Amino acid sequence: MRIMTEPTTIERAFEIARSGSCTSVQEIRLTLKRERFDNVEAHLAGPSLARQLRSLCEAARVSAAA
Repeated sequence: MRIMTEPTTIERAFEIARSGSCTSVQEIRLTLKRERFDNVEAHLAGPSLARQLRSLCEAARVSAAA
């Protein structure tokens, strides 16, 4: 039996980025805070992570426009 668990802050950030619902890392941060994730700033502090999230947001925008 598989138990469903809530995603981590970083996992949820990637889900949000891929969804196309946010256009920036700042919007992702605000969404995570609204969803009551803890330590959002600390989890999304690294430049490499921010770059990855921006790239996913852009890819989702391009995909939605196609």
